[in-house]
Amino acid sequence: MKRSGGILLHITSLPGNEGCGTLGEEAFGFVDSLKETGIKLWQILPLGPTGFGNSPYLCYSAFAGNPILISLKELEKSGLLNLSDLKRVPRFSKKQVEFERVGEWKYPLLRKAFSNYQPLENIDLKNEYQQFINEHGWWLNDYALFMALKKQFNGLTWHEWDESIKIRDKKTLSEFRYQMAEEIEFRKFLQFCFFRQWHNIKEYANSKEIQIIGDMPLYVANDSVDVWANTDVFQLNDNLKPTFVGGVPPDYFSETGQLWGNPVYNWQRLKERDFDWWMARLHFNLRMFDYARIDHFRGLESFWSVPARENTAENGEWIPALGFEMLDNFRSQKGDMNLIAEDLGVITSEVEKLRDDFNLPGMKVLQFAFSSDATNNDLPHNYGNNFIAYTGTHDNNTTSGWFHLAKGDEKKNIRKYFKGRKKRVSLWAVEAVWSSVADVVITPM
Repeated sequence: MKRSGGILLHITSLPGNEGCGTLGEEAFGFVDSLKETGIKLWQILPLGPTGFGNSPYLCYSAFAGNPILISLKELEKSGLLNLSDLKRVPRFSKKQVEFERVGEWKYPLLRKAFSNYQPLENIDLKNEYQQFINEHGWWLNDYALFMALKKQFNGLTWHEWDESIKIRDKKTLSEFRYQMAEEIEFRKFLQFCFFRQWHNIKEYANSKEIQIIGDMPLYVANDSVDVWANTDVFQLNDNLKPTFVGGVPPDYFSETGQLWGNPVYNWQRLKERDFDWWMARLHFNLRMFDYARIDHFRGLESFWSVPARENTAENGEWIPALGFEMLDNFRSQKGDMNLIAEDLGVITSEVEKLRDDFNLPGMKVLQFAFSSDATNNDLPHNYGNNFIAYTGTHDNNTTSGWFHLAKGDEKKNIRKYFKGRKKRVSLWAVEAVWSSVADVVITPM
């Protein structure tokens, strides 16, 4: 990566009057502001359709886009909605996204756009839609069916569906596809609208010499089409429930570790399939984005595996993964990989070797730098070139909040590093990382 600066801002945080940031004019405006200030990189969080809790790191699909990010204004410009449809907008909070309220207001309008599309005599748009269906059918067909079934079974997880549909009995699948054809087509239409708008944003950003960094969680949600349609590549029991789940062991931040609940991969089965699921995912993400950050990269070297019956992450063990073989397979297909390793936390020499063997940039976070002495790897004067340096990430407090909550030796070390400055610490923090030798520096907004 060329030496450059970037901003971390998720799409949901963009301004606008739809209750949630969208892929509309505000996104184009943000690109313009990046261009004006010389910023070359825009980093976002995962864009998938979120499940319970609305976390972009727990999505119903590793490939689909979140429909609430679709700009209704852009649909109106395409003739799929009328101006009158956009006049009665609820008064949403200006401070945070009210995801449920946004969905309740937006989905009826998205269904109206779908109804308006069906009789529409726009040959170009129809051809574009058909091309999208043909190109993306390999993941889209299962996803659209999955979401239609979620609606049919009142939002229950797929493990609670009727047995025949849970185990993907071919005859039953065929019957449901026939019965729910309209709902399935609606789900496909939403994805068409999402990706149409997304690629317009990406092309516009690239035309302004701005590249986009996407984010790819290592694991997928248990309640996802990815697990339902690929049960053999995850460690599941005879009832298709996870036998082992992912997380991290106890550490400085958590006495009982972190128990995420995601099913862990069956790496041997992935290898037997020539890592096809991972290959598809990596290729897909590098078509969506200019770079893709692999969240929890260390899980590609070895992963913390916890029996699914446990209530904490304490009683797990490190199990070797086949990340090297998988990435080597991808490199032979892709060449330039354009991947970023999220190598935070307790990282071993084996993880560093995996990162360096593929020449992937790692990460440094200033907020982690002051818990020890001047040799701390996250201090700017200790950075190497092939890193992306952050003041903080989406997992951290703001820099101001972090400084005000710091205590004891950490607070003393911060003040010492910034030469006693107590005001505008955020500014000094940004300046510290931007003055480092790291090839890329990204500041969260």
